[in-house]
Amino acid sequence: MGFLPDIYVLWINPFQWLSSLHSRGYASLQADNTGGECPEECDCPPTFPIAMYCDNRNMKQMPYIPSRMKYVYLQHNQITSVPDNAFGNASNLVWVMLHENHINSVGKQAFAKLVNLDRLYLNNNNLTEVPSDLPRSLRDLRLNHNTILKKVPNGLPEMLHQLYLESNSIEAVPENFLSQFTNLQYIRISHNDLTNKGIPQNTFNNSGLVELDLSFNKLVSIPVVSTNLQHLYLQANQIKEFTLGSFCSVVDVMNFSKLRVLRLEGNEISAGDMPSEAALCLRLATDIAV
Repeated sequence: MGFLPDIYVLWINPFQWLSSLHSRGYASLQADNTGGECPEECDCPPTFPIAMYCDNRNMKQMPYIPSRMKYVYLQHNQITSVPDNAFGNASNLVWVMLHENHINSVGKQAFAKLVNLDRLYLNNNNLTEVPSDLPRSLRDLRLNHNTILKKVPNGLPEMLHQLYLESNSIEAVPENFLSQFTNLQYIRISHNDLTNKGIPQNTFNNSGLVELDLSFNKLVSIPVVSTNLQHLYLQANQIKEFTLGSFCSVVDVMNFSKLRVLRLEGNEISAGDMPSEAALCLRLATDIAV
């Protein structure tokens, strides 16, 4: 019974174990091998032997990862590369946390054999492109705060549920971008260089999408979105017109948008630019900021 609560806590907050250590004054622990084989520079708690904590260790390269590991925390280090053989001994990994490092290169096959990988955090690094051959199982991919250039690539894992690409240098998304996904509900591409020219028509008119963040880009008009979308963030663009057709192709009693939140402040429009029919189209919205 003692094992189940640990799993539950980890899924709620993957850093809960470390937080509890800090609160008890154990900010720096020696490697704990009582839970099984563990790299000297990391901690492998016996209460959760399939997790390896190597964060904040000033590590400059990837450590050896024992085969039993499913959760690996390598954030807040100085790692610069992830070679092809980085996870060769640990093909059962479910979570890999590599955010807040200095990673500028990833081997083409580095993640290819992690067939159970669910979460991959590579945000706040120095990547200029999305790593290749990411496993199909991946559901949560975080690549925000890198220097990814120009265009989002095709061929991302089709099972993605959350995709974070904010704070890069992205100018465009590919044709039929969302058609490759079956479960994608949350997309964040804020703080990039997106223009309307870089977004093919109806790209975001996808019935499965729940939240779309395109704030802090260079859009001059509101892209067409699905009536099923619930949260749309477009603040701090250069939008000049409130186009109701972006939300509702038909406006009547039976046809309306499911938007709850619409953020448009910091553009070149005001509340007075909203047409009267907006009240009918956006009848479910509880937060509209213009």
